[in-house]
Amino acid sequence: MPKVGVVLSGCGVFDGAEIHEAVLTLYFLQKNGAETICMAPDIDQLHVVDHLKGEVAEGEKRNVLTEAARICRGDIRNLADVKVSDFDALIFPGGFGTAKNLTDFAVKGADCGINPEVLRIVRETVMAKKPLGAICIAPVVVAKALAGTGIKTSVTIGNDEGTAEAVETFGVTHVNCSAKDFVADEKNKIVSSPAYMLGQSIPEVAEGIEKTVKKLLAMI
Repeated sequence: MPKVGVVLSGCGVFDGAEIHEAVLTLYFLQKNGAETICMAPDIDQLHVVDHLKGEVAEGEKRNVLTEAARICRGDIRNLADVKVSDFDALIFPGGFGTAKNLTDFAVKGADCGINPEVLRIVRETVMAKKPLGAICIAPVVVAKALAGTGIKTSVTIGNDEGTAEAVETFGVTHVNCSAKDFVADEKNKIVSSPAYMLGQSIPEVAEGIEKTVKKLLAMI
């Protein structure tokens, strides 16, 4: 049974992991015979968003690891304690947490930084030639982590020109793609899908995530 690491960025689309994408990723991984290992960095969120009002909850603080534990029933590991030898493939669901907590792309765009543990695990995964998946806005994390390494890959965030241009400043090639499909770099074993960057419904997003997961597992 292959082991697949799932990196979460909190809980909730506006300040953490997109819950539908995270659960669908876990579902399709397990449905297709994989053991899942959830992980998240033990850091504070950039901010907390009231998902009912769509506004930042001033003065409130939450921890990415603690919040991500909600999605996986508490069965989660601190990313700092995870080694590349612990899994056979790695995947990042999306949500604004990937662009606010794992990186600060949502704030700084092409000038963003990246969490050091996220940087480490992405680079170690690619260097070990293990499959790497990225959903929704998460290809930003992959692209930023690989910037300056000389590794040339292709990813998708859908078809948003501004985001695509920013991602390409990191040295990757962006490929337009529908929410029901995926883009795969066979050489570097990197696969991505737009999900809610384009998708308008759970079934639509699920179709792309299922294909992405199956491709990820086929690359092991």
